[in-house]
Amino acid sequence: MPTIRIPTPLRKLTAGQEEVSASGATIGELISDLDRRYPGMKERLCDDSGQVRRFVNIFQNEEDIRFLKNLETPVKETDEISIIPAIAGGAR
Repeated sequence: MPTIRIPTPLRKLTAGQEEVSASGATIGELISDLDRRYPGMKERLCDDSGQVRRFVNIFQNEEDIRFLKNLETPVKETDEISIIPAIAGGAR
């Protein structure tokens, strides 16, 4: 199963786990499986239309899925998926 790296703000859903596994043939299926295993995960990653929220970045082996096939990006057993929330702010 692919490994999914969970950012600190979402680890409360995974009982503190930094990495979890999920199954599915695409990123979208992985997210659905994550939500089955860790309820509430999908609503934090996807908007009401089912698309990845604009402040959430998902990388497959260090490539942004937005530049691949987004939620339809095929997944292999050896893939590493990273969920990275966008960070804003800074000094003027």
